[in-house]
Amino acid sequence: MTMTTAVAQARLARELADAEEAMNEALLKQAMLFTTMIAARRDTEVGHFTGHAELMRLNKSQQDLLASGGNLARVHSGLLDIGREVADLVEDCPSGRISLSDESLAA
Repeated sequence: MTMTTAVAQARLARELADAEEAMNEALLKQAMLFTTMIAARRDTEVGHFTGHAELMRLNKSQQDLLASGGNLARVHSGLLDIGREVADLVEDCPSGRISLSDESLAA
């Protein structure tokens, strides 16, 4: 079964938005975990550096997830370009959905 351009655009828009939302949700969950790990260390009065390696790994995971978010933003931008080229897409994303003006995404 072939997919029409309109169906492809709708599906890509929905799945991209889902992926972006999942990325934000994962970042929030990791931030909450980080906070809970620190609070647990403080409140249970274990050593000041107990779990340090795990906190470092979680921090690295957050950095990796942020980098992945940058790549997802590039995918978003590229799909917009393809939409304009292939399907005469004239609308951009709703305001605030994507902004590639940040220097960290400019690659």
